[in-house]
Order: sequence, then C-alpha cells, then structure tokens
Amino acid sequence: MNTIEEKLQEHKQILNRVQAPPELEGRLRNALQNVPAKKRKKNPALTWGISTAAALLLIAGMYEYPAFAYYGGKLLNQSELTSLSFSEVAEQGYGQQVNQSKTLDDGTVITINGVIADDNAFLIYYTIDRPAGSVLDENGFVRYGVDRLKGFLTDANPTQGNGDSSKDETRYEGVYEFEPVSPFSRTLTATFSERLDNGGRASYPISFKFDPTQAMKSIIKEDISKSVPVDQGTVHYDSITASPSSTIVKGHYELEEPPRYSADTKLYVNGTEVEFRGMRSDGSGFKIEFDVLPTDKIKTIELVLENFPGYQKVKEPVSLAAPSDRSIKIGNEKIWIRSVTKTDTGYDIVIARKQFVHLETDHLSIQAGGNVVPVSSISASRPWDLKNGNILWENTYSFNTTDKPELLMLDGFDYIKTYNKTISVDIKK
Repeated sequence: MNTIEEKLQEHKQILNRVQAPPELEGRLRNALQNVPAKKRKKNPALTWGISTAAALLLIAGMYEYPAFAYYGGKLLNQSELTSLSFSEVAEQGYGQQVNQSKTLDDGTVITINGVIADDNAFLIYYTIDRPAGSVLDENGFVRYGVDRLKGFLTDANPTQGNGDSSKDETRYEGVYEFEPVSPFSRTLTATFSERLDNGGRASYPISFKFDPTQAMKSIIKEDISKSVPVDQGTVHYDSITASPSSTIVKGHYELEEPPRYSADTKLYVNGTEVEFRGMRSDGSGFKIEFDVLPTDKIKTIELVLENFPGYQKVKEPVSLAAPSDRSIKIGNEKIWIRSVTKTDTGYDIVIARKQFVHLETDHLSIQAGGNVVPVSSISASRPWDLKNGNILWENTYSFNTTDKPELLMLDGFDYIKTYNKTISVDIKK
C-alpha cells in the first residue's frame, strides 16, 4: 500500500509541470517579508501533520487546472454517449482507453474498454464476451452488473447504466455511470458482480490505471445564487455545471415543510431548451440533471421555474345544498361535490379533485344543524373516469351527525401551481 509520502511525491511530480501565474511569486514573496518572526516550541508530530494537511490542500487547490483536458470533436448528447461504443466516442476526443480484462471460471471475459471522467460523472464502457459455443441467457442483461468503484479518496456509487446484446447473443456491451471520482486517484477498482443460478452473487474486481489529465473539461461551471419565491417559501438555485457527460443544476428549498412534488424547472441555452433527464432530492437539497449542452458557444443561460406546489386558502364555506357532477371553482382550481348521502352512522360526502390537488384535512369539517362536525374518516382515493380522456380522483368523507350537512368548511388545499419565473445565469467572460 502506498504511504501518504508516496502519494505526495507522486502529486509533486505532476505539480512540477504546472506553471503558476507570473505575478504569484512576487505576491508570495511580499507576503512572507511582511510576516513577523516568532519563536515557538515545535511539536514534530504536529508539525508533520499540519505540513501534510497543508500540502494536500495546496494540491487540491492547484490540481483543478492540469487535471482536465478539453475534448477535440463534436459534443455528443447523452443518448449518443450511452449507445455508442468506446471506440466511437474516442474518435470524438472523449475519454481514456483502458482495455483491462478478467476471465471468469466458465470462460466469460469481462473487459473495461475505456472510461470518461468529468465534473459530473464517471462513465465505464465495458463488454462481456461469452466463450465460444455459448450465448447469454435470457437474463444476460441483468445477470452482470457493476456494484462499486473505489480508489484513493474515491468510493463511488453507480447512478445508472444500460447496454445491449449483440445479434448472436455472444457479447453484451454496456455503459455504467458513476458519481465523479477524485482526481487524486491513480488506480481505480470496479467491482463487477454476477447473479448465480443458486441465488448467490459472485464478485470480480477489475483494477486499472486512471489518468486524470485525460478527464474532460466542463463547458460551464458557474455559481447561480438566485432564488424564486413560492407560496410557502423559496426555491434556491445554487450552481450549474455543464460537462461533456451531462448538465447538473444544484439547489435547495427553504419551505415551511418538505414539498409534496419536486420543482418543474426548464433549462434554456441560447434560447434552446435542453432536455430534462431526471431529478434527485436529498432533504432540503435537490439536483436536476439535463442533457449535454447543444453547444459550447454559450451566450445566454436561463432557468425557468414552471410549476411547483402551491397553496390555495379557502376563505368561504362551500355549499352542500345541491351536490352534482358540476365543478366548484376555488382560486385557480376546482373541486366537485358529487354526493351527500345519509348512512347508519351519519353522512358521507364524496368530493372529487384533480390528481395533484390535495385537500388539507386537519381541520376539515361541516356545518350541520348549527353545529360544526369534524370529519371522522376518509376513504382511500379512487379514480373517477369522465369518459373524455380525463380522470379525476375522489374520496368519501364521513361525518358522525344526524343533521343534514349544509356547508363544507375547508382551510385550503395543495396543488401544482404555474409560476413561470425566469432567472438568468451570469456567465463569466
């Protein structure tokens, strides 16, 4: 195992190839001359530890610049990146060739053909070749996978993967996407796994050399630090990183309570919408993934918060005198009082709504015979098919009262509100 001294020596050799700005030396010299001399008692172990930490921080601060090489060909979108072979993407200037294989006991050969590394992801291109005279079974596409990717300061999880079998079913060619790896890693180990016929799993680690100087430079990497006010708080957009593999927008919420649904955000570059690929939330934070930018000639970047959960306060009681399938408009939404029915224990009221409208039920009640009666039970939601291509959702609300309900009293409801708020991302020239 390499010691920390060996790691530092290795990175020192790389830093020797880095040219500092010409004015840096003068600034450092002036700063050192102005520091007063002090005598201190030295703790050798502490001094060594601080020096090591300082060296690592220095390397981390300076390493960003030599670690990324720029691609030389056209920009490939995500569909192309995950459907082409590594040799095809390499023709466009992408990635590092690996060609590291492992032969399994049954003769199957797993090969890592190449990798692509950037600020947003780490892609592994691999093939699985069956031995002569055998083919992948019907579960071949899920029989093999990649569980982990490890290295120095790297323990990355897979985020997605896909691939396809050859026509003769003797070869499977796939791409796995992982979280970004540390630029300090020099050797990475991808652990492939196989689901065995007996229900167990076998692991096959494959190690390979990683050259971070062949990683891909980001097209755009900007702080956003802008926000959009919403009904119950604020949606913050923190940063955008557009790399050759994807475009990631990070942000966070400041809300009264966690949102029932995620923000519907669109990204426009030079006025053209970039395809949405997915979104992940972690507590109050979120990460939105878009496709690769259509160009590296960036003039404008805009984010549009189209839809987000809103809250509609209901100020007036709703009449229950004439239930029907006709809607009752409240704010920008509608509800339907479909029926008011007497039961053995009281009254049932069927209320319908759109799929993403949710009545606030903590204080839902009716007025009946001069009394306020709280809801006693609520059924599960069920669909109401309008037979015109639209489906609403209804619930039965039960109330324990012998008096006929007159008014429905409702504090409010959550719904998907249209905001259409645009923020511009400042681009450093």
